[in-house]
Amino acid sequence: MPAKSKQMLYTHQGYNELVEELNYLKNTRREEIKESIATARNFGDLSENAEYDEARNEQAKVEARIKELEEMIANAVIVDETKIDTSIISVGSVVRVLDYEFNEEIEYQIVGSNEANPLLGKISDQSPIGKGLVGKRSGDEVTVETPGGIVHLKVLEVSRAHHHHA
Repeated sequence: MPAKSKQMLYTHQGYNELVEELNYLKNTRREEIKESIATARNFGDLSENAEYDEARNEQAKVEARIKELEEMIANAVIVDETKIDTSIISVGSVVRVLDYEFNEEIEYQIVGSNEANPLLGKISDQSPIGKGLVGKRSGDEVTVETPGGIVHLKVLEVSRAHHHHA
C-alpha cells in the first residue's frame, strides 16, 4: 500500500467522535494542563517537583494525541450514506447472514476498523468476515477463512445502519 493513502473511512458518527475528542483536548484539556503546570511552578524548585514533571508529561501526551487526531481528521473520508447503493455491502451496512454451520441468523454491522466492536456485532471492513462480506449483496453466499476455521454464510438482508434521530 502506498504510504500516502492514509485515508480512513468513517461513518458520520465515527467522524464526529474524532472531532469531539479533538475539540475537547484542544479547548478543555490544554487549558487544564496549562493551569496545572502554572500551579506546579508555584510549588517552588522545579528540579524536584513531581507535579510539574507529571503535568509536562501529560501535556506531551495530549499534544501528540491532538496531532494524531488532526491527521486522522485530515485524512478522513466520510462515507456518504445517501450515495451508496444500499443493496451492496460496504462500511455502514447492517448485514443479516445465515451461518450454515450453526444454522442461525447473525446480524453484523460493517464499520471502519477503529470503530469495530465484535461484541456488539460491529465488525471492521478489514476483518476476515468483513472483507468477505464487503461488495456482496443479498442472496450471495460467502466462505471466509477466519482464525477459528472456515465460516460459510449466506447473506439474507442488507440495510443501512439506522441513525436514530431523536
